[in-house]
Amino acid sequence: MDRQATYKHLVRQAESVFKDEPFFLPAASNLLALLHEGLGNWWTGFYFVKGQELVLGPFQGPVACTRIPFGKGVCGAAWSQQTTIVVPNVHDFPGHIACSPASNSEIVVPFAVNNQLVGVLDMDSTDFNFYGDMDERYLRHLLDLLAKKWAGSIL
Repeated sequence: MDRQATYKHLVRQAESVFKDEPFFLPAASNLLALLHEGLGNWWTGFYFVKGQELVLGPFQGPVACTRIPFGKGVCGAAWSQQTTIVVPNVHDFPGHIACSPASNSEIVVPFAVNNQLVGVLDMDSTDFNFYGDMDERYLRHLLDLLAKKWAGSIL
């Protein structure tokens, strides 16, 4: 299946999962499982804003860094710049925080609810150059769908 077809399938699956789930945490957890398995990521997860740090949220994959300071690493940079960052080779990213030496590429997409940034979606691959513009487009769409669950409550 090509990448666009994969994402279209993931969007349909997410819409189905979100349909009858009123709360954020179960919907977010299932979205991560869909992305992790569907794309073959090494690591897929959320970090949420807590003061001047990003704190680890639900994730799929190996053990991860639990706190990331504002502006540090790819996640902190995406948070501080409030923009998606695609890194074809994390070893070339100044200040990259290596939670796993197996990660070679990364995409971090800011997650906003009602125009307020509340966290970031972070995905890592063992492949170089794994993520690009198409990933950003579909991930933003999926995060917009998920943001609607935030208003209900976390649980």
